Amino acid sequence: MKRSVRLPAFAKINLWLQVVGKRPDGYHELRTIFQAISLCDSLNLSITPASSGFGFTLTSNDPTLLGPDNLVARAVLAIQREIGFYGSVSAHLEKKIPIARGLGGGSSDAAAALIGMLRLTKKKVPLERLLEIAAGLGADVPFFLFGGRALAVNRGDEIYPLPNGPSRTILVVSPRNVGVSTKDAYQWVSEELTKRAEPPKILRFCALCWSRQGAGLSNDFEEPVSRRHPRLGEIREGLLKRGAADAALAGSGSAVFGVFRNPAQARRAARAFPEDSVFVVKTLSREDYGRALGWRVE
Repeated sequence: MKRSVRLPAFAKINLWLQVVGKRPDGYHELRTIFQAISLCDSLNLSITPASSGFGFTLTSNDPTLLGPDNLVARAVLAIQREIGFYGSVSAHLEKKIPIARGLGGGSSDAAAALIGMLRLTKKKVPLERLLEIAAGLGADVPFFLFGGRALAVNRGDEIYPLPNGPSRTILVVSPRNVGVSTKDAYQWVSEELTKRAEPPKILRFCALCWSRQGAGLSNDFEEPVSRRHPRLGEIREGLLKRGAADAALAGSGSAVFGVFRNPAQARRAARAFPEDSVFVVKTLSREDYGRALGWRVE
């Protein structure tokens, strides 16, 4: 019997992103605080149990995403193997989160695929193992099994849920003609690490982790990326000028987000960016995130 489920795949922003240094394995050591937001893709999954082995088809409103390297395809195959599901799976991915803008859309799609397969098959995988599978797909994927607000360390794949902060309105601005390669961003920030004169502000970092009100935004990518793409700094300044309490680069960019008092204020500010893609959204608590996905971490 065919079974289907439709899941949102929510985006994230980084309230704090600190690149500590380069690790022996070639990756960078991070300290970051993720926050889920209501901007989302939509993933429709259907399964048909059978005895003919693995089968998978993927469609999308964005055909450039189709192929074996798509994170949804990789996630479905990984969880099929883990739970021993023999049958066919079909997926349709409706993309809304801008691609390669630091908002975690691909990682969130992968997590939604893992969650959807477990819901459809009614199988359980121990959390430790599920996190291993998620981390094997991408460093941000484990966060999207939790949602809400969370501290991430190591490559960003070791997750510690944090207390929910107050609900906030977020205006995301995705510049149409500015793309930032993650590889380039890490190279630029690595150059900055050798020039640091001050130790990391660990006390401010801890304050943001444990205070419900937060302690301001910070992103180590912001300065080196904005220096090479001045438009991103202009967007940030534009958000602050139009009433944002704070604004920052999303991940390694190129989206920029501002924190506003209410949706009306954010919508007014959005008019200042007619050439860009803009999204007025809100932060999501861990509970709201889990309810939307029909999922609870156990």
